[in-house]
Amino acid sequence: MIRFNKYIEINMEKRFGRPIIKGTRISVYDILSWLSNGMSRKEILSDYPELSIEQINACLSFAARKEQKHLYAS
Repeated sequence: MIRFNKYIEINMEKRFGRPIIKGTRISVYDILSWLSNGMSRKEILSDYPELSIEQINACLSFAARKEQKHLYAS
């Protein structure tokens, strides 16, 4: 699993404390939403050249970890 904390930060002064890609204002939610709506990684990278494939994959890893914690907390 990717070490998502290398690419993702939570800063209360950006995007209301939502998890974002470090050095950007692009949220994890934005990327997950684009992927779930059918955008490919290649299309996202074309539209947002400041992103990397590792950052996109870190968003998926972040979501998987969050879901895993949710399952075990129940």
